Amino acid sequence: MEDNVFRSDPVTNSDETGTFFYLSLLQTFCENMYQSSNGGQSWTELQADGLAEGGDKQWFTIDKTNGPGHGFQYQSSDGINCSGNGVQFQRSTDGGVTWQAPIVIPNEPTDGTLDVDTNGNLFIGGEGFSPFYCVRSSNAQFGDQTPVFDQITQVDMGGELSGGGINPAGLDGMLFLAIDHSGGPTNNNIYMLASVAPSGRTTTDVMFVRSTDGGATFSAPIKVNDDPINPNKWHWFGTFSVAPNGRLDAVWYDTRNAANNTDSQLFYSFSTDAGVTWSPNVSVSNAFNPFEGYPNQSKIGDYITMVSDETGGNVAYSATFNVNTNTGQHEEDVYYVRVSPTGGPTPTPSPTPTPTSTPTPTPTVTPTPTVTPTGTPTPTPSVTPTPRATPRPRPTPRPRPTPR
Repeated sequence: MEDNVFRSDPVTNSDETGTFFYLSLLQTFCENMYQSSNGGQSWTELQADGLAEGGDKQWFTIDKTNGPGHGFQYQSSDGINCSGNGVQFQRSTDGGVTWQAPIVIPNEPTDGTLDVDTNGNLFIGGEGFSPFYCVRSSNAQFGDQTPVFDQITQVDMGGELSGGGINPAGLDGMLFLAIDHSGGPTNNNIYMLASVAPSGRTTTDVMFVRSTDGGATFSAPIKVNDDPINPNKWHWFGTFSVAPNGRLDAVWYDTRNAANNTDSQLFYSFSTDAGVTWSPNVSVSNAFNPFEGYPNQSKIGDYITMVSDETGGNVAYSATFNVNTNTGQHEEDVYYVRVSPTGGPTPTPSPTPTPTSTPTPTPTVTPTPTVTPTGTPTPTPSVTPTPRATPRPRPTPRPRPTPR
């Protein structure tokens, strides 16, 4: 902790040796990268404040292949940058210590994430201020070359990213891209998931697409939340991860059980067939009021995240279970829960006796969903991708509340 230093948008990752990295945003929209080699007990700042460049809603990934880019770090931001204009990409070839000059990403995929396939190809997914895109750089792994983006594919996610509403000063979710590294039949599949507002709606559903041909084409979008369509219900902060064995785990906030349509629970679903079908949704938390505990801004954040292992998923999420007696409201805290297809014990936050304004049904914590997923039919793949789409004039970025 640094006294009186504003930081935001924390993103963590680790290499295959167990070294952790933490990318942190300053009020200037510049960043710092920190490193820990002892499991997070202590951290080393790898450069002076702000010298990791970057920008708002930054995300980064690490090349863990055995190729020429092994250990390289890649990051992108949302267009509100430390310096320059456009949705920017940067690369570090020395473990996050120094960062090369930013490059504007074609079609400007913002509010998204990055991943590297087993061949060292870098993929970035995001929303290009309207349609979604998946862009590829096949030469970012070569340190003596300037990265170029040699494949650009427009992706139908079944809606658009939104902000406000249930999260007044923030996003209702980001776009998450992740790649299968299982080494099996689904190896190098590219998956994208986001909470999006379908056409004609202001509330959101969790939608998913996949590519089995290196990002050249994507499937039709699939709705992961299995409750009946209801324009009053929110399915927000959707995120997912890919297990080492190829299983997909997804979680999101869900208001399906709330009489007031805003009290939210964390829900879980998984897929064992590359996202063709998803298991029946289960609630894995108690309900909480997302409108309480606001600090300096009227939001509970912009996203949550998770990491999967062979048997389950590890989720970090924010909620307002505990009462802050100084404010008379529930406070925002960060919680951990483990989810898995087989069920079993999971840490369950214990809310204080103070009731929320609107009672909601008591959720069942981590029941055992059917192992064989059922429900959503197989989508029809897109036949024609949109490669190298012509960039359109860049609109004004979404407003960001002024940091403290």
